Amino acid sequence: MSANPEINLPRDSELGECADSRSQAGISILPDMRRPSAEEPRDRNSTAEPDHDPETEYYDGKQSTSSEFIPQENVQDSEIVWRYLTFDTELPHATTIYPTQTDQEAPPEPPNLVKYTNPFDWSETRKRFTICVSCIITALTAFSAGAYSPGVEQMTQEWGVSSVAALVGITTFTTGFAIAPMVLAPFSEINGRRPVFLASGILFVICQLCSGLTQSYAGMLVARFFLGVGGSTFSTMVGGVVSDIYHAEDRNTPMALFSGAALFGTSWGPLVCGFIAQNTTWRWIFYVQAVSCGAVVVLICVVFKETRGSVLLSRKAKALNKWYEAREKSGYYGFNVNNTEKPGSLESLRLRWKVRSDEERASLGKMIGVSLYRPFHLLFTEPVVFWFSLWVAFSWAVLYLTLAAIPLVFQSNHGFSLQQANAVFASMGIASILSTILSIYQEKIAKKNGKLTGTPEGRLYFACIESACMPIGLFMFGWTSFPEIHWVVPAIAIGIATVGIFSIYLATFNFLADTYHRYASSALAAQSFCRNMLGKSSTSITTGCILISSQVAYSHSSRPKCIISLGMVLRAVCLAGLARC
Repeated sequence: MSANPEINLPRDSELGECADSRSQAGISILPDMRRPSAEEPRDRNSTAEPDHDPETEYYDGKQSTSSEFIPQENVQDSEIVWRYLTFDTELPHATTIYPTQTDQEAPPEPPNLVKYTNPFDWSETRKRFTICVSCIITALTAFSAGAYSPGVEQMTQEWGVSSVAALVGITTFTTGFAIAPMVLAPFSEINGRRPVFLASGILFVICQLCSGLTQSYAGMLVARFFLGVGGSTFSTMVGGVVSDIYHAEDRNTPMALFSGAALFGTSWGPLVCGFIAQNTTWRWIFYVQAVSCGAVVVLICVVFKETRGSVLLSRKAKALNKWYEAREKSGYYGFNVNNTEKPGSLESLRLRWKVRSDEERASLGKMIGVSLYRPFHLLFTEPVVFWFSLWVAFSWAVLYLTLAAIPLVFQSNHGFSLQQANAVFASMGIASILSTILSIYQEKIAKKNGKLTGTPEGRLYFACIESACMPIGLFMFGWTSFPEIHWVVPAIAIGIATVGIFSIYLATFNFLADTYHRYASSALAAQSFCRNMLGKSSTSITTGCILISSQVAYSHSSRPKCIISLGMVLRAVCLAGLARC
C-alpha cells in the first residue's frame, strides 16, 4: 500500500518519526496496533490485534470492531480534555488522517517540534556553542567595567571634575549592574532567556554609544547606569543558561569558562583601552565597544536559541494546541490516548495540553516582589549565603581596586606611561586563563581518583587551597611595590592574587547553586548584589583615599602596610567563611 503524499509528515517532527518500518504516511503505528504476521496468533485473547488494515480501521474515522474508539461523530460532540505536558510525554496519534467526506480538504501539517526539544537533550556541540557565545558576551560586559578607568584623566580635564568624581561612573555602572537582575529575572522566567538577552544587548550597545557621545559629566553618569542595567543580564544570567542545559554533575567546566571569561574581560578592558586613551581620545573607548558589542548582539539574534526548559515546554503545548484546533476546523477530530478506565485499550479524545509551570507561576508583580525580597531574606537569615557573599564581595573588591592601584603604582614607581601601566593587566588575563584550565582538569582528576563525593561541599576542596593565593598575592604585591624592585615581581603577585579570586568566584557559584537548588537564583542574586555593591562601588571611595594619601603612603615605607593590611583582612574573611561552612 503506497503512502499518501498529501499527509506525509516532516521527519524532523516528533509526530513524523517512524517507529516501525511498516508505518504508513510517516505515522508510527503503536505497538499494540501493528498488523500481526502470518505466524502470530489471531484469537481475541492474544496480545496481537486481528488482521485488519490499520488505515481502514484506525484512520478512516470508522468505529473499530473492538469498540476501543469513540465514533467520529461522538468525538466531535464531546468536550475538550486537558492534560499536562512534559518533555517525556509520548504524543498520541491522530484518530483519522484521511478525509471522511468527498469534498473534505487534507489535514493541516503538524508543527515542527524539534525546536522545542528539552535543552538537557541538546547535542554536545550545540551546548558548547551556546556556552561559547554566552562567554564572549560575558567577557565584553566585564570589559566595559574595566575600560572606563583609562579615560578618567581626560574626562577630568574636559569637564573640570576631580578624579574621584569621574570614577563615580564606575559606581553608577555597578549600581545598575547589581539591581537590574533582581527585576529582569522574573521576565526571563516568563518569556525566556533569549528575549531578555536581545533587549539587554540592544540597550547595552545604545548606552555604549551614548557614553561616547555625551558632552556632560551628568550625561556620562546616566549612560553608565543604564549600561550596567544592560550588561548585568550577560554577567549574571549566563549562570542560569548553564543550569538550563547542564545537569549539576556536568556544570563545572561551563561554569569555569564563564568565570574565566568574567575575569579575563575585566583585565582586558584597561589593557586595551589604555592604548586607546593614550593614542586617541577617551571617546573612542566607547566607540570601539559599541562596534564590538553590536556585532556580538547581532550574533546572538542569529544563533542564540532559547534555553529555558519551562518556556520551551509552554511553547510546545501552544504549538500542539494550535495544530489540534486547525485539525478540528478542517473536520478531523480526536487523538488516540490510553483509556484510564480500561487499561490496555485506547480511546479517542479532543485533546489539549497545558503546562504545570504555567499554572504555578505567580503574577509578574508578585514575582518581582519575591525576587526583591527573597535574596535579602536569604542573605540575612542563611549564614552560608551571608559568609559566601561576604567572601566573594571582598575578593571582587580586590579585583576592582586594581583598576586604580595598578596604574598608580607602576606610573609613580616605575615611570610607566598610561598604556604601559595598563599593559600590566595582562598578568591578570593570563592568570584567569590558567585558572580556568586548572579548574577544569583538577575536577576531572579528582573524579577519576574518587575524591569527589558529589555533595556541594565537594566544590570547596580546591578553593580551600587556591583561595589562599589572594592574600599571598596581596602580601607579595605590597612588599615588592618599590622602585628598586623589578616591575615584573609585583606583576606576578597580581597574577597570583587573581588565581585566588577566580577560585573563590567559581566555588561560590557552584556551591550555592548545588545547595539551594530551587532557590539557587535567589541565593546567587544575593551574592551578586553584595559582590557588585561592596566590590565595585568601593573603587571610587578607595581611590579617593589613595589619591589623598599618595603623597604620604606611596612615598614612604607605609605604602606596603596599606596593601598588607588589606591582605590580612581578606585572609580573615576567607578563614571565617570556610569555618562557618
